[in-house]
Amino acid sequence: MTTGTMTTGTMTASMTTAMTDPTEPLGAAAGDAVEPTLPDGTRPGADDAPAGSDRTATDADDTDRIALPPPAAPAPPAAPGSPGAPERPAPPPERRSRQVVLSARVRILAWVVVLLVFAGASALLLQRRVLLDQLDAGVERDLRQEVDEVRRLAEGRDPATGEPFAGDAAAILDTFLRRNIPVEGEVLLALVPGRPPTATTAPYPLWEDAELVERWSALTDTERGEVGTPEGPVRYLAVPLSDGGEVQGVFVVAFFLDDLRAEVDDHLRVSALVYGGVMLVAVALAWLVAGRVLAPIRSVTDTAKKLSASQLGRRIDVPDTDDEVAELARTFNAMLDRLEAAFANQRRFLDDAGHELRTPITIIRGHLELEGDDPDERRATREVVVDELDRMARIVEDLLVLARAERPDFLRPEDVDLDLLTSDLFAKCRALGDRDWRLAGTGLGIIRADRQRLTQAVMNLADNAVRHTAPGDVIELGSALQGDEATIWVADTGPGVPLDQQERIFERFARTQDGGRRAGTAGLGLAIVRSIALAHGGRVGLQSRPGAGARFSITVPADGRVPPPGDDGSSVARREEETAP
Repeated sequence: MTTGTMTTGTMTASMTTAMTDPTEPLGAAAGDAVEPTLPDGTRPGADDAPAGSDRTATDADDTDRIALPPPAAPAPPAAPGSPGAPERPAPPPERRSRQVVLSARVRILAWVVVLLVFAGASALLLQRRVLLDQLDAGVERDLRQEVDEVRRLAEGRDPATGEPFAGDAAAILDTFLRRNIPVEGEVLLALVPGRPPTATTAPYPLWEDAELVERWSALTDTERGEVGTPEGPVRYLAVPLSDGGEVQGVFVVAFFLDDLRAEVDDHLRVSALVYGGVMLVAVALAWLVAGRVLAPIRSVTDTAKKLSASQLGRRIDVPDTDDEVAELARTFNAMLDRLEAAFANQRRFLDDAGHELRTPITIIRGHLELEGDDPDERRATREVVVDELDRMARIVEDLLVLARAERPDFLRPEDVDLDLLTSDLFAKCRALGDRDWRLAGTGLGIIRADRQRLTQAVMNLADNAVRHTAPGDVIELGSALQGDEATIWVADTGPGVPLDQQERIFERFARTQDGGRRAGTAGLGLAIVRSIALAHGGRVGLQSRPGAGARFSITVPADGRVPPPGDDGSSVARREEETAP
């Protein structure tokens, strides 16, 4: 691209500036780093090319020339010295290997350190790449600027005479060198035939390299490239000044890259030190924060170590937060509540079971020890023993039912017609005793339930009603399907259940304080009823008032869906203290 033409009385000098893409590395091998300028306007140095490497030059292009013929085809750039490998931040000191399992706190801290080191190293490498790119772009910009200034000067007048330069290349270059002060790392060189080279101060005297000066002096086209020197790589742009096709002189502007890149490395070293200090502070804070976050977990561990079947009263302090750690503490405390309740129920169950089984054994042993030779006495003893053994068998069978109620295969759900089920139950209940049995109503619809278990539960309720009523008393049985729930109930006109006893009537081996109403012969009937209802995902209900009878009910989901159980079963059992039916 022709940017300007200078015409004098005796010689016309035209200067054309030929520049390559400033984003492409100049005369560098593939992968060579591109240098940035620093934010303060100075150009950093570099250490990527070893001193003394073979000098390299690209071919001439079609810009920054003075009255040049058409440019020759560009020659491939020669490889400069190998660039220095980028410095990586020093890795953290190796930890001594231990034969013990590291704690969660140490593992968390180790991951924090790894992530910080990786992030820091990546940031420094990216920063170095960006700075080198900026430096390289700045060097290329300065090279073009110096050539443009020479061109403008050649088109002007000689400040010493006020006259046009008249094709005097020596005067043009001498004036330019006198009037321009090179920036750091820059050198300006004027080559005029018939006299020694003229140059500004440089870290290394390029003009003393006869081979290089000879090549530049013979140029007829603009040339840019890099050469290796004892002071590191030098990037240059050489532009010949010609008159009518005859070269009158050559202007060379060059930059020593090592000093510029060294400033980039100094900047990166400062950044690495700052980042290292910040990382140490971050690691220390991470250690403290990890300790605070994991404190509830250590409390869980300490509490779990101190737990035993006889010491389940310890609890974890729940932090005043709403995060996963607080939820863990609350969940663990809830688990301890369930365990404590389960162990308490187990101990009470074992005590009650032992007492209930000990009574028939004592009766049997007493009768056998006192048995005489009289046939009638032996017959009476045998009847008592058989009766007590039957009672023991009933207790054992009921205990097995309660134990199986916790198993997932306790129920065998099927589609059940509630109307037919109620009618069958009513027919079976009428055989339990001489009572005024009444069918209060039947629900219409299909439910998903275990027919045999529901029959067992309702028969227990009916047996309980028979035991607490007299011949001729009214006992009602009915069912209803409302929404997504089905209810079956048994109501009697017996003595009822005291209000203060209704909370424990469904417990195992439960009886009222007056010994009146109890669940079957061993106090397990109503407990079985509740277990069957809970296994279906339902509940049991009681409406009773002393002297006004009792109404027991079983409510189960109609679709057979079993929701998560409550903590101890009490949350799904409804015991209503309302008026009797």
